Amino acid sequence: IKTFRYPNTTTRGMAADYDYIVVGGGSAGCVLAARLSEDPATRVLLLEAGPPDRSLWIHLPIGYGKTMWSKTLNWSFETDADPGMNGRRIYWPRGKTLGGSSSINGLIYIRGQREDYDHWVALGNRGWGYDDLLPYFKRSEANQRGADPWHGADGALKVSDIGATHELVEAFIAGAGQRGVPRNEDFNGATQEGAGYYQLTTHRGWRCSTAKAYLAPAKGRANLVIRTGAHCAGITLQGRRATGVSYLKGGTRHTATARGEVLLCAGAIQSPQLLQLSGIGPASLLQRHGIAVAHHLPGVGENLQDHLQMRLTYECTKPITNNDQLRTLWGQARLGLQWLLFRSGPLAIGINQGGCFMKALPEAARPDIQFHVGTLSADMAGGKPHPWSGFTLSVCQLRPESRGRVQISSTDPLQAPSMLANYLSTDLDRRTAVAAVRAARSIASTPAMQPYVKREIKPGPDVRDDDDAALLEYCRNNGATIFHPSGTCKMGSDPLAVVDTRLRVHGIDRLRVVDCSVMPTLVSGNTNAPVVAIAEKAADLILADARGSVAEATPRPVPALHA
Repeated sequence: IKTFRYPNTTTRGMAADYDYIVVGGGSAGCVLAARLSEDPATRVLLLEAGPPDRSLWIHLPIGYGKTMWSKTLNWSFETDADPGMNGRRIYWPRGKTLGGSSSINGLIYIRGQREDYDHWVALGNRGWGYDDLLPYFKRSEANQRGADPWHGADGALKVSDIGATHELVEAFIAGAGQRGVPRNEDFNGATQEGAGYYQLTTHRGWRCSTAKAYLAPAKGRANLVIRTGAHCAGITLQGRRATGVSYLKGGTRHTATARGEVLLCAGAIQSPQLLQLSGIGPASLLQRHGIAVAHHLPGVGENLQDHLQMRLTYECTKPITNNDQLRTLWGQARLGLQWLLFRSGPLAIGINQGGCFMKALPEAARPDIQFHVGTLSADMAGGKPHPWSGFTLSVCQLRPESRGRVQISSTDPLQAPSMLANYLSTDLDRRTAVAAVRAARSIASTPAMQPYVKREIKPGPDVRDDDDAALLEYCRNNGATIFHPSGTCKMGSDPLAVVDTRLRVHGIDRLRVVDCSVMPTLVSGNTNAPVVAIAEKAADLILADARGSVAEATPRPVPALHA
């Protein structure tokens, strides 16, 4: 296996003075560190709490079944007991390695809908509409299909087709068609609505995380220092100006100074946690923990949103699922040989090959639910496959109204914060969850799908389709995250906004947040591709401000990343 090593992770000294300090080497942090360090006169420090991304399970696309539970590569968060989930705690995996969640996710490349971003503008966030972000999506992307009005071909992030059809996925697409949902060859093109195959952030059978796409080409730069195993403990402030960070490494506390800016890229859970630990957040929360209030900013940690998925599992009539391939040593050996010889097959693409975006509620003007069609079944995502042929229809609401919060539970930076999603706390969310399960069952019952359905395991025949209460109770007892927490440092100018349209923290100089926490509302789909585009735009905003320009950022012509 060829893995990327970062010789400057620990060996380039512990110099404390930098132009930019990037906190978090995840989906956004890798992009920012690479872009800002393109100028050899700019000194950049990237801090990542996790280890380097050297594990085979990171780079092998199907490996997220392992990294999903890794205590080394995964923060393995757990929410508070959620009343909407009948008091259950929900497991929230988040990446803890270079590349962050882009190193452990399901690899699906989805941008969301035009209306998502135009809604951000309607909320007062000028410069963040779809037409503003499309150039950044294109700039970041190296799509296997080449360039067109919606896609780029020369970016850092490799985006590939699955490369082969699957009998079961084809049946699902046909079944969706029989329910009035058209086939769609490109969910990121002219329209998102439809059923088809996902594109993945893979290249020639390997995962393409942001660490591999952005950091690996930049790893030899003398002006870029990457420190792994470095857990940020807080932001150092002089009055209301960020001056640097303190971090823990090897049991010792260190301080690094930023001549320019501190850039928080720690994600929707840990970016608000770091702000709160640093005295920036709701005054009552900070005072409750004995933290001096540097700046009362009540929205820090509020506005938490996530996609709640309902998983329907089926026994298949044919031995064509990953369950069958993984059940025997011979089957596993065949999968391994397929990948070794051709860089193809399930090991190269993971489990969720097919998708669908459709309207579930009658009043929906655009798709309000998303399917992930998995050619495997298990009791939970990333769990042990069932001992029979099985597949999964996972469906989630795209634009939930429910709002939760993230709050520190201790002044110890190593202790996870309190997380409450408040799933299914609004009428719209409850009705959409019920309609989503019905939509999945409706497709499964089509003539195209019926030859493959031996029986429905979950929800099962005891949960009748005409019983709203029973369907909702199934969602409460079985719903889980599809790994997209967002919104906890939202962009805007309202009383709960945390950053402005240039992603600068309100009331604090030289401090920005650049990750999915800045999303005012959750996008209609997977969040990794939008975060990469946000970071690409943020790099331009940061550089424009460094030059003294207050004009809106426009995409600079950027050559391919180089050392």
